[in-house]
Amino acid sequence: MITGSMFSGKTDELIRRLRRAAIARLKVQVFKPLIDDRFETEMLTSHAGGQFEAAPIENVEAILEQIDGDTTLVAIDEAQFFDDMILKVCSDMADEGRRVIVAGLDTDFRGNPFGPIPRLMATAERVDKLHAICMVCGRPASRTQRLIDNAPARASDPIIVVGASELYEARCREHHEVPE
Repeated sequence: MITGSMFSGKTDELIRRLRRAAIARLKVQVFKPLIDDRFETEMLTSHAGGQFEAAPIENVEAILEQIDGDTTLVAIDEAQFFDDMILKVCSDMADEGRRVIVAGLDTDFRGNPFGPIPRLMATAERVDKLHAICMVCGRPASRTQRLIDNAPARASDPIIVVGASELYEARCREHHEVPE
């Protein structure tokens, strides 16, 4: 499990691990949610520009339909956008002997646990929580700040709004704001 705030390097770390697996000649399949349309549709793309081929899927059940029998490593990016079925799918694949790497935001813009990520973290053999740099003070950032017209989004705003640096910043606890 690779987790953290936006701009913490989650996708870069996932891509780094995938490249190493490819060098080791492992059969790799990568999936990402169809809703994540910020960059290229059939590529994992990090904010820093790293890329790796990925299959866009509408739901995690599609992984079961698309997985090849000889795949040894399965990677799933932006897992916070999937429902709780991801827990069973990941567990079943791990039980089959596949290595499963999942990346996703641990908290939403409000600072609350995001989707299935907390339960994935609890059941993972390894969890790497990455930190970004606070855009206000430069200290380590563990929060994702959503901005609307350069002001913090309100707690009543929708949880899921797909975007990048035009809508979000990394913030430390002190500078993370969510007005009521």
